Amino acid sequence: MAFPGMGGMGGRSSAGMAPQQMQEQQMIKYMQMAMESCPAKTVIAGTMGFGLGGVFGLFMASMRYDTPLGAGVPGSIGTTSDLPMREQIKRGFKDMGKASWSSARNFGYIGALFAGSECALEGLRAKNDLYNGVAAGCFTGGWLAKSGGPQAVVVGCAGFAAFSAAIDAYMHMESSDRAADPIV
Repeated sequence: MAFPGMGGMGGRSSAGMAPQQMQEQQMIKYMQMAMESCPAKTVIAGTMGFGLGGVFGLFMASMRYDTPLGAGVPGSIGTTSDLPMREQIKRGFKDMGKASWSSARNFGYIGALFAGSECALEGLRAKNDLYNGVAAGCFTGGWLAKSGGPQAVVVGCAGFAAFSAAIDAYMHMESSDRAADPIV
C-alpha cells in the first residue's frame, strides 16, 4: 500500500538522480497531492465556474436587444433607444457588467458546491464511479432549491442528478474514432 508522504516515487530509486531532478520529482508529487485534495478541487471548480459564468453572462447580456431598464415605470424615459448614444453605451456596459458578475457568482457557487460534494462523496465511498456524480448532482440541485420548499428540493435533486448522469455518461463513453486516439 502506498500512502501520501510515505515511500519513494513509484518504486524508482533516487540513487541515480541529480539533486535538481529529485527536487523536481518531489515538487511534482506535492502538486499532484494538492490537485487531488478536496479543498483544491473545490477552489479550482469555483474559480473555473466563476470565469466561465462571467464570460457567459457577458455574452448573454451583449445579445439582448434592448433592456427595459425603466420601461413601464412611472416617470421613466421609456426605452434605452430614446437616450443619447453615449448614455446608451454607458447603461449597456453597466448592464453587461451586472449580468456578467451575477452569472459568474452563480456559476462559481454551483461549480464549487458540486465539485466539493462529489469529492467528499468519492472520499467517503472510496470509489470513483458514476454514482458519485449523480449523488453530488442530487445534493447540489436540492441545496440550490432549498428555499422553494420540499417539492422544489426533490425536483432540483432529480433534475441536477439527471443532468450530471447524462454528462458523466457522455464523458465516459467509449470512443470508436481511432483518429481521436493520440496513440495508435
